[in-house]
Amino acid sequence: MFKISVVETRGQRRLVLEGTLIRPWTAEVERAWKDAGEHGHGRKLIVDLSNVTLISEDGKDTLFNLMRDGARFSCRSVLTKHVLKQLARRCRCAQ
Repeated sequence: MFKISVVETRGQRRLVLEGTLIRPWTAEVERAWKDAGEHGHGRKLIVDLSNVTLISEDGKDTLFNLMRDGARFSCRSVLTKHVLKQLARRCRCAQ
């Protein structure tokens, strides 16, 4: 099961991901990211991974692509933080 919610405030738009980040949901995440960026009206865009329970290899590839596109992430899990650090090294981005 997977859910994508968009939470908007004046200064930011947050994509809240919940559940297992696996195929076919990775394509939905990429679509939501593109849509949020196109309709963000200059607001800061955050991808919230706090409620993601599993990230597949395809999910890691999706997060890597978002990171290359300038995504900023929010998470709580030590494992998710570790995955993001590995992806940032691969991307050579500062996260």
